[in-house]
Amino acid sequence: MIPSRFQSLPQRALVALVAIPLIVWMTLQGGYFFFLFVALISGVSLFEFYRLMESKGAAPLKTLGIVFGVLVNGAFIYERVQVEVYRWFEGVGIRLSMFSQSQFLLVVLLLFLLLALLVELFRTKGSALLNAGATILGVMIISLFFGTLILTRELYPYGFPVPKFLGTGMASPEQLVLINQWGGWTIIGVFASIWLCDTAAYFGGLAFGRHRLFERVSPKKSWEGAVFGFVFSVVAMVAVKEAALEYLTLTHAIVLGMLVGVFGQIGDLVESRLKRDAGVKDSSALIPGHGGVYDRFDSLVYVAPIVYLYIDFVVLS
Repeated sequence: MIPSRFQSLPQRALVALVAIPLIVWMTLQGGYFFFLFVALISGVSLFEFYRLMESKGAAPLKTLGIVFGVLVNGAFIYERVQVEVYRWFEGVGIRLSMFSQSQFLLVVLLLFLLLALLVELFRTKGSALLNAGATILGVMIISLFFGTLILTRELYPYGFPVPKFLGTGMASPEQLVLINQWGGWTIIGVFASIWLCDTAAYFGGLAFGRHRLFERVSPKKSWEGAVFGFVFSVVAMVAVKEAALEYLTLTHAIVLGMLVGVFGQIGDLVESRLKRDAGVKDSSALIPGHGGVYDRFDSLVYVAPIVYLYIDFVVLS
């Protein structure tokens, strides 16, 4: 008889066997394929987050939040859209004026905040404070944080310092392909670090766990498991760097692995705290053996903005 703690492993392995190759392919493709992937997991995670808030008595504006959540995600691929729209209109002899990326994001967030408050002015369902807070919080910590993952991917080639890494003023077509591949493998390195961290923490905790990490929030997690996860997160990032990221120094790879190993586990604890407060085990039952989309990508929500800040302001600075 299979122990209860291992009963979900076949389902988890089957889901991973199907999902991981697809995620890797979309990440390597980048552009709109990667945007669609992130917008999908962001939108579903936001819906699951709103369900958690409903269990606490809030009545978030789910449709408004998800629509503006997608627009927030879109702000991080806006530069690509802007370039392509400019080129098309220039091809027909029209000079177009458009928002900058930061202006577009600011407009989206301001409109969202104003509309969320305006709608609550006329609603009579529940607490206006609780409803507006839940609606706004979901977009800010789910959509915005996931959006920074798109922003990181779009640094390659948009925002990539060609002279610093390639020694030329402008990138050739071949070099642009290489830069795009670096972007894809950088994100895959982050994914691999999270996945290996989760796996190592789980099995390391089962084998050696003696000291509870944060019993009030997640009783089964241990310091021993967390250390295993941290170490293997670094190993995963260094392995991807050695295989496909010659632009990345060993030091930067180690630091990225450490950031994922620390903040990824914090992200998991944050979601556990929210679920415990809501009185539920999983954010949903959408993914067999894994729970909900937010359950599966909770570490990424917390890691994505940290990784973006380090890559843009340190690695590529």
